[in-house]
Amino acid sequence: MLNFTFYNPTKVLFGKGCIASVTDELPLKGKILLTYGGGSIKKNGVYDQAKKALAGREVLEFSGIEPNPKYETLMKAVEIGRKEQVDFLLAVGGGSVVDATKFIAAAIPFADEDPWSLLHGAPVKTAVPMGCILTLPATGSESNSGAVISHEGKKQKRFFGSPLCFPQFAALDPETTFTLDKRQTVNGIVDAYVHVLEQYLTYPVNNPLQDRFAEGILLTLIEEGPKVMKDPNDYDARANVMWCCTMALNGLIGSGVPHDWATHMIGHELTAIYGLDHAQTLAVVLPGILKHQLIPKNEKLNQYCRRIWNLQDPVAAIDATETFFRELGMKTKLTEYGISKGLEEVGERLAEKGYALGEHQDILPGHVTPILETRL
Repeated sequence: MLNFTFYNPTKVLFGKGCIASVTDELPLKGKILLTYGGGSIKKNGVYDQAKKALAGREVLEFSGIEPNPKYETLMKAVEIGRKEQVDFLLAVGGGSVVDATKFIAAAIPFADEDPWSLLHGAPVKTAVPMGCILTLPATGSESNSGAVISHEGKKQKRFFGSPLCFPQFAALDPETTFTLDKRQTVNGIVDAYVHVLEQYLTYPVNNPLQDRFAEGILLTLIEEGPKVMKDPNDYDARANVMWCCTMALNGLIGSGVPHDWATHMIGHELTAIYGLDHAQTLAVVLPGILKHQLIPKNEKLNQYCRRIWNLQDPVAAIDATETFFRELGMKTKLTEYGISKGLEEVGERLAEKGYALGEHQDILPGHVTPILETRL
């Protein structure tokens, strides 16, 4: 087991009707900036629930946050936050809204230079406190300290994180997910599944408890994911998937084990260049990465093969994973998204950033194009 520090201060409010409890977590005084996306929360009733929880507070609103939140959009919220001197941020939406709000929280007091430098390693010295009401389980952003932000002008998608950006609380009511469409639902299941694999399919470090935690999440997603796709109003299945998504990336299963994240890094470039959904890129890239890494990942792939799929051949387990994604309704080939050429740009962009990917840093930019060519 590797040395680690596990820290997660986010208070989780889980279950039917829990949004009403948010009122007890919010400051009574000061200005609160409510952030959300394209307005779906006004159609499904979550906006009204949030406003009721905010009753008696001075509330400002910022809407229009994109599924891949854009720096250009978020800087408008930062300007509001600075001008109005907001004291708290409440994100209502999916992981993109939560990610965006983390950036807004860090950028409002970051006045020394362009806040985009936060995405290039500039330290977060202070941040406006925030909480969230989750409506789309997928990224785990509701109870971690990281965020991914896109810059439309630069065609970049980058990560930043800080312990100061943990949400103080997260309200997770599975009923808010009933109105999600199939694309959003399958995206969330695949996103969570790959989050687990990025922390599990590396190499053994004698950490059986973390392995069992990870395997439990994977098996639950395999069991509960199809139920949600079949019946969107199945509360128990929705609740189980929602909790899996949170547990997949709240820091617990990644403590004391090596991490990969190559699939994510390549996927971010595909999103930046082609505009694919984050989870779509993961479903495309993952099988290619795993087959490229058959030897370095041999021990854990064999364990995954036996314990998750009850198979003996790691390649068959990789294929079973892809089949699972496809049965949920996720496309897994680049050509299915109209992408058949120009793949070398992905590797070139990674080379410009000086990236060597994977838990062994043995996936080099020059390997990326051949990997992606297997995904046509």
